[in-house]
Amino acid sequence: MDPETRRPEIIKVTPLQQMLASGTGAILTSLIVTPLDVVKIRLQAQNNPLPKGKCFVYSNGLMDHLCVCEEGGNKLWYKKPGNFQGTLDAFLKIIRNEGIKSLWSGLPPTLVMAVPATVIYFTCYDQLTALLRSKLGENKTCIPIVAGIVARFGAVTVISPLELIRTKMQSKKFSYIELHRFVSKKVSEDGWISLWRGWASTVLRDVPFSAMYWYNYEILKKWLCEKSGLYEPTFMINFTSGALSGSFAAVVTLPIDVVKTQKQTQLWTYESRKSLIPRLIKIAPACAIMISTYEFGKAFFQKRNVQRQQY
Repeated sequence: MDPETRRPEIIKVTPLQQMLASGTGAILTSLIVTPLDVVKIRLQAQNNPLPKGKCFVYSNGLMDHLCVCEEGGNKLWYKKPGNFQGTLDAFLKIIRNEGIKSLWSGLPPTLVMAVPATVIYFTCYDQLTALLRSKLGENKTCIPIVAGIVARFGAVTVISPLELIRTKMQSKKFSYIELHRFVSKKVSEDGWISLWRGWASTVLRDVPFSAMYWYNYEILKKWLCEKSGLYEPTFMINFTSGALSGSFAAVVTLPIDVVKTQKQTQLWTYESRKSLIPRLIKIAPACAIMISTYEFGKAFFQKRNVQRQQY
């Protein structure tokens, strides 16, 4: 089957179906990757306790979250005492002493922010890719780069005000009336642009990452299909392509990520010197799980749509 004849079938996946597939992928990725970051933060917190009012970055591989140490926050999951000798020891002791559910203590902020951001990001990427291919042709190598840049730019822009509001709610318990007053006051004093504080540093890191990720992902996926003699990528091809392209993009954008982190937070001082391995441990599996689940979901909906047309 010629590749040109297969493209219309892929376009038959609707935006709503793409949103469902990406949302499912984001939830699954969060469930799998969150324990890794919970353990990492607990290891850091036992050696470098944060003072009240300071903040740190919680990252699940899909996106970052700015977490604030609340007043009277001794009961918070990232401030619980522990005597951990390493990652495996931390896993075992947390499960034994606090229950296995504690490994997912950082899940709520992930679901609140990462799921909508990922849905916007992946759906926009696919829609832009289809549009550009219809205008420029199927084999233009610049298409994943342009689509990745625009999609990430849009997702960051939409989510930035929500991140600001979520961080404010996390720093102190606000009622919705108090939150409305806070936003109204901030807008009246500093203008609407104040709701996008931190947007530029996030764009400077995430947009290059997105461009490199999608470009390498599409190339690797195509190359692995050719080597395997396949017309359509399998789950493992998508998984492998996502992990490798995500790792490469993570390594290249690491310096920007360190600068962003140091500017936005009072993160532990040694984090900038030892951040490559923790970043790869989260991003590689997160990218692999997310993209393979997303592609699997789209393939499922595509087959379903074809079956409906046949009947």
